[in-house]
Amino acid sequence: MAVVPALSDDAAGAGALAVFNDIRAARGTDYINNFWRALAADPTLLRATWDRLSVVMGPGSLDPLTKELIYIAVSVANGCSYCIHSHTAAARAKGMTDAQHGELLAVIAMASQTNALAAALQVEIDDRFRA
Repeated sequence: MAVVPALSDDAAGAGALAVFNDIRAARGTDYINNFWRALAADPTLLRATWDRLSVVMGPGSLDPLTKELIYIAVSVANGCSYCIHSHTAAARAKGMTDAQHGELLAVIAMASQTNALAAALQVEIDDRFRA
């Protein structure tokens, strides 16, 4: 059960509606997902989160699909079911194939296992790996 309600356009204030309109324009859709609608309970947080996400997920050195794959991996590590689902959908929309998804999950699982082993064993970091 959600901690705060996902606000409809009618229930959201002017500040939240302005962000919703920015999201609609940037994504070329009328759909505003529940994450943004929940954040609308705090319009300042909603605006700050949207502005930061727009920069981080916007054009840069990494291609859009790679950014979505990283987002999925971090969401798995953090156990965020909502983000896993929404960013898997976004990655598919950006061209992720079933084979890529399977390989991504294998890499996530492998990293989780080796991270746990290295942490449990407190393996010393090799000098050549230090920047």
